[in-house]
Amino acid sequence: MPTGLTQDAGWQIGVSRTLPHPPSVVWDFISGPGGLALWLGPGAGLAPERGARYRTAGGVTGEVRGYHAGTKIRVTHGTTTVQVALAPAAEGARTMLRFHQEHIASQEERERRRAHWQRVMDRVAAALDGA
Repeated sequence: MPTGLTQDAGWQIGVSRTLPHPPSVVWDFISGPGGLALWLGPGAGLAPERGARYRTAGGVTGEVRGYHAGTKIRVTHGTTTVQVALAPAAEGARTMLRFHQEHIASQEERERRRAHWQRVMDRVAAALDGA
């Protein structure tokens, strides 16, 4: 089976990075308006409850599939599922942040999504660093 293809979730991609900020700081940003705009889309607002619907300014709709304050948000995003998760890094005041998307249509789209999530991660890191 090719890399990125699973039996259950089809094509998927994950991008992660350890950021030099404590988990509470990363969570507050990722779950707040500025962070949501970066990873979910401008205009998106999420209610922290399963089944809550959202719509981005670009017209993408979805619903919350899981919301675990401080650690993970899982939503449908069009025909795919996106998850953002974070965990304390071994060093203490650092956080591992991960974006994961599944049910991607093709291997080519998977590569486009990889580039997208790498750009999102760069923007999140820059925002947290105050750049």
